Amino acid sequence: MAVLATIPANETLFFRKYNFGKIKTSNNNRNNIIRMKIQPPNVATMSVAQPLSHDILISPSKPLDFVFPNFQFQDYMAAKVSRVNKALDDAVPLRNPIKIHQAMRYSLLAGGKRIRPALCLAACELVGGEEHMALPVACAIEMIHTMSLIHDDLPCMDNDNLRRGKPTNHKAFGEETAVLAGDALLSLAFQHVAVNTRNVLPRRVVQAIAELGSAVGSEGLVAGQIVDICSEGKQISLDELEYIHVHKTSVLLEAAVVCGAIMGGGDAIQIKRLRKYARCIGLLFQVVDDILDVTKSSEELGKTAGKDLESDKATYPKLMGLEKAKEFAAELADKAMEELNSFDVLRSAPLYHLANYIAYRQN
Repeated sequence: MAVLATIPANETLFFRKYNFGKIKTSNNNRNNIIRMKIQPPNVATMSVAQPLSHDILISPSKPLDFVFPNFQFQDYMAAKVSRVNKALDDAVPLRNPIKIHQAMRYSLLAGGKRIRPALCLAACELVGGEEHMALPVACAIEMIHTMSLIHDDLPCMDNDNLRRGKPTNHKAFGEETAVLAGDALLSLAFQHVAVNTRNVLPRRVVQAIAELGSAVGSEGLVAGQIVDICSEGKQISLDELEYIHVHKTSVLLEAAVVCGAIMGGGDAIQIKRLRKYARCIGLLFQVVDDILDVTKSSEELGKTAGKDLESDKATYPKLMGLEKAKEFAAELADKAMEELNSFDVLRSAPLYHLANYIAYRQN
């Protein structure tokens, strides 16, 4: 495909590297964690207070309610989401010029699952850091994510009218204000990390800022977006589709995990493992997104369903078939969880459950 002629070969090899190009399914090995029929998981009641044996090798073949019988994931997420929402509210007060700050707050505080900030905080704590060390960068990632949604919904892009169950930003405030609100959130993200990060070595703050810049720039999110636009209505391969979504969707989830690990004091080996974990769940997020787009209604999703089909975009169900896409999602979840095997059992519980949550999400 001409539009991808200049993409480096090593950036389109993820399927082949992890043998995901040809899905091999075994009912005997498929675990209870990932049954990709898009149904709610059986989330156990859990608490990290009760210690587990640290010689347990967690494998995807064990259900999470067996491995982490006392970890309360729903309570964990509620606490993290509450703290992130409070920090975001404080970061963007309603001040002059009123209209631009209203528009920024409208999308930033519109709800959402806050998966990226939760991943960031969980990665920080996994490598021994404390939540406050990564909270500014977790908020920054959510600001960047919100910017990408505002711009993605514009008439010149996906031309969408509904986001998180509400009119999109440009429908509420006008196109010009929506563009500026996205721009303001992007610049504020970097300022917020630089000004508000505490008790972290300066070189680590700079490293995290560089990671964020790379994730959102012309070789990151923007790269995925432009290739996606140029691919509409064309026949593309799985490798090409992967390139789009590794850059357009996965890259911010990857940055969330990596920046959390950086702020928490993670070493190079830990960061490398967590980057692989994040790359897998980033693709997993997109595969599930594509599945939901053809299996759920707009009311269930909180955004317009069937948009990819309507605009003739390539998706995983379209190229692989729905059942193969579900199998691929299961393989990605398995691989992500394998990357966590070398970490502390108790501290890794949130990241295992977040991968499971991404696999089972309903919107």
